Amino acid sequence: MSRHPELLIPASSLEVLKTAVVFGADAVYIGGEAFGLRAKAKNFSMEDMKEGIEFAHAHDVKVYVTANILAHNDDLEGVREYFEELKEIKPDALIIADPGVFEIAKEVCPEIERHVSTQANNTNYATYNFWYKQGASRVVSARELSMKELKELRANIPEDLEIETFVHGAMCISYSGRCLLSNYFTGRDANQGACTHPCRWKYAVVEETRPGEYMPVYENERGTYIFNSKDLCMIEYIPELIDAGIDSLKIEGRMKTALYVATVARTYRKALDDYQKDPEIYRKNMPWYLDQISNCTYRQFTTGFFFGKPDENSQIYDSNTYVKEYTYLGIIGEEKDGLYRIEQRNKFSVGETIEIMKPDGRNIEVTVGKIVNEAGEEQESAPHPKQVLYIDLAGQADKYDIIRRKE
Repeated sequence: MSRHPELLIPASSLEVLKTAVVFGADAVYIGGEAFGLRAKAKNFSMEDMKEGIEFAHAHDVKVYVTANILAHNDDLEGVREYFEELKEIKPDALIIADPGVFEIAKEVCPEIERHVSTQANNTNYATYNFWYKQGASRVVSARELSMKELKELRANIPEDLEIETFVHGAMCISYSGRCLLSNYFTGRDANQGACTHPCRWKYAVVEETRPGEYMPVYENERGTYIFNSKDLCMIEYIPELIDAGIDSLKIEGRMKTALYVATVARTYRKALDDYQKDPEIYRKNMPWYLDQISNCTYRQFTTGFFFGKPDENSQIYDSNTYVKEYTYLGIIGEEKDGLYRIEQRNKFSVGETIEIMKPDGRNIEVTVGKIVNEAGEEQESAPHPKQVLYIDLAGQADKYDIIRRKE
């Protein structure tokens, strides 16, 4: 069976969902205001979720809703009510980790597909076959699997059971993301959606009888880190992912900006399309993909576990700081009298050269000609985040384009 993998993009808000759709997603995954594992993300109200699903479906894009908490008794009735609401707005699938939640979904909304989250630790084909018998149409692989294991898995499960695999983004250092550090240190449970990311903190060892004397666990000139990981990036290995039988290439980042989502979606979209058109085009365009994928905020890159277990060189990064090539300024809205509406995200000024990022791969430099506020008053700069403005971009922009500034 020839497989053309889906490009699955995260969205933290309705605005970002629309960006993901326009910039090349085949499917988008989102969280509601409850029962997903990103409590600090903006997440979707039921009204926004309904609008987002309608927008995506109008563009032939699917929407999957996360409901992947590890539920306690007190959660179960709320889960049932939540699924009753979701039944009315018709997402394409629910992403679930907990067997009890899975059973409730099967009972309340059997017409909505059920995908099994990576949080369920799906590391072998027997597990995949178990979930298939329960009614799952897709299982998300654990990030600890190699390419060899994924190929073996594909060969030992039904053809119509789909494999979804993370191919880009932050890598949780704990097994399949099931981490207890946040709960232990801060009382905020990662498995209930409230992770504080203590794996990104700096650590040292203190011996009990010598308080205040800090002994580094691992140290270089940039600091001490023991739980961290580089970011996953598989843009150079699209052929291997397809050959392994992966059905959905999943991008991590349900707390990321529209700029991040647009950059990653556009780059992977072009890489997939180029490869399916002609593998030689894909190889020829690799420098462009690598250049573009580095334009959004990221840590250093790794291929994770795909080609064997990573050591400290392939997983531990040199610096705890993000690499930042561009600053996100806003998304283009409606055009009126030659001016484009934006909800500004970072400061820029009249006369400044910025860049318009388009879904088709073009990046167009323009000079900001005019900035007008909602009262019709001109201003020299846009200093206030989320201020609604109308800007002159010399007629170069279209709705849903991203504007950014190179650092």
